[in-house]
Amino acid sequence: MTKTYFTDDHEWIRVEGDIATVGITDYAQEQLGDLVFVDLPEVGATLAKGDTAVVVESVKAASDVYAPADGEVTGVNDTLSAEPGLINTAATGDGWLWKMKLADAGQLDGLMDETAYNAMIG
Repeated sequence: MTKTYFTDDHEWIRVEGDIATVGITDYAQEQLGDLVFVDLPEVGATLAKGDTAVVVESVKAASDVYAPADGEVTGVNDTLSAEPGLINTAATGDGWLWKMKLADAGQLDGLMDETAYNAMIG
């Protein structure tokens, strides 16, 4: 079963088993504007919850994307190196940033569901 969570920092994390796919929300990409560069983590890197995992740069500013939980990076969306604008057009789909093996799924308990996230940005 797949479940999606959201953070206060506008990341989404879609969990299937112990593997999570992470990206930024549609709201976040709208605030950033047209993305021109994405600095992805290295596969095999260990992230702690709250670590800067990715830096996205837009025509407006650079912004950090934080790890929503502890884990090891198992994959990155290499397509974004050539097409960072994919995040603008498909933030919660093909514009995902990285995949990670969760170290402690219990850390997800403090995150929001979609209803709570939409109320926060509402």
